[in-house]
Amino acid sequence: MPEQKAINVGDVLPEVKLPPVNRTTLALFAGASGDHNPIHIDIDFARKAGMPDVFAHGMLGMAWLGRLLTNWLPQSQLRQWSVRFLGITNLGDRITCSGRVVEVFEQDGERRAKLEIQTANQDGEVRIAGDAVVSLS
Repeated sequence: MPEQKAINVGDVLPEVKLPPVNRTTLALFAGASGDHNPIHIDIDFARKAGMPDVFAHGMLGMAWLGRLLTNWLPQSQLRQWSVRFLGITNLGDRITCSGRVVEVFEQDGERRAKLEIQTANQDGEVRIAGDAVVSLS
């Protein structure tokens, strides 16, 4: 856990850099999450839907952002978390999860930080953007 006094507006979280998205990852996430939507695992279904191939579940990207947060602070310190899905994460994309502190404040007797978080592909295209509030106490 970071030192309380060390957290300031503008601080960046250690990035999470992921290997290229592959079919195995999508199949494993489908099994773990129970989301077996064929658009994510069946190339024929994806093509019939007008896509060139399968693509990552949005919630997989959100799970990666969860890893970003819990690598930085224990899960018990997470107070709020929300995201917006902005683009598709394709097979082969190399995703980087990043975040930064945008506000430090007091609420409910705790010192807290508001974070901006995102996933972006190898071309810097943001796929998921969101924010989180964590306790620093």
